[in-house]
Amino acid sequence: MMSLNSAYYETLEINRTASDAEIKKAYRRLAVKFHPRRNAQPGSAEKFSQLGEAYDVLSDPLKKAIYDKFGEDGLKGGIPPEFGSDGAWSSKYTYHGNPDKTFQQFFGGDNPFADFFTNDTPLQFGVLRPQLEKTQDPPIERELYLSLQDLFLGSTKKIKISRRVLNNDGHTSCVKDKILTVDVKPGWSEGTRVIFPKEGDQGPDRTPADVVLIVRQKSHPLFIRQHNDLIYKVKISLMNALTGFSLDIPTLDGRLLSIPINDIVHPAYSKVVTGEGMPLSQDPSQRGDLIITFDLQFPEKLSSDSKGLIKHALSSGYEV
Repeated sequence: MMSLNSAYYETLEINRTASDAEIKKAYRRLAVKFHPRRNAQPGSAEKFSQLGEAYDVLSDPLKKAIYDKFGEDGLKGGIPPEFGSDGAWSSKYTYHGNPDKTFQQFFGGDNPFADFFTNDTPLQFGVLRPQLEKTQDPPIERELYLSLQDLFLGSTKKIKISRRVLNNDGHTSCVKDKILTVDVKPGWSEGTRVIFPKEGDQGPDRTPADVVLIVRQKSHPLFIRQHNDLIYKVKISLMNALTGFSLDIPTLDGRLLSIPINDIVHPAYSKVVTGEGMPLSQDPSQRGDLIITFDLQFPEKLSSDSKGLIKHALSSGYEV
């Protein structure tokens, strides 16, 4: 019969009667302690690899049972014929050789080791403390162009970014796309900054930069925004300026305002419609004003008869 040994148990610093919970606890403690990114002592990488193989075997009930009965030779060479159910050797065990894979599978996540240490968060596992604090890259700023309707009504925008992401080994990286979701709030203004923390490129010795989207407002064919007010400019004839008229204005939320202009319109005149401007970002139920300004269109020439009629009409309203 093949010789038995306790090498895997010794590697995890536990005895052969250890429970599954004790095996996990031991691997958690030692894997963090000897991970090459946190332990530069000679032999730490080899120890880390040994821990990965030991845990891979002892955490699997079938592998553990074979190892406990037949030792490492039986595990890796196969069960002898006299012990097999049909005279055949069992499948031979070979460790995949990637201790980082075992580490990642244990702790979960795309790169669990990347977040063990941050500038303000201590190690979650064990009692180690960081030797060096990570530095964070400067923010990555990008412009986010939004229509006036988006800023009036609010909307949801999907932005795709490409960034470097650390592989499971914690050293190499690859480029991956990610979708950032922006919930545009009614009333946001030009220059509003939307921050996505730590969505920049990942690196082994640095904290990813924040991605910052800066709101830029697209021009609108009808309205000019002035803080929380909307400016609407309309061309009118001199006749309408003097005699009055009704003005129909489509709103950003799909309504149609009918505004009567009964005053005499002069170059400095404006009409204010209260509460028909942009929503206030701090309270979207409140709005600014709609301010209507007028561009008077004077006729290029008048006939003698037209001039006479205008003189008569204007002079009749005044005492001579």
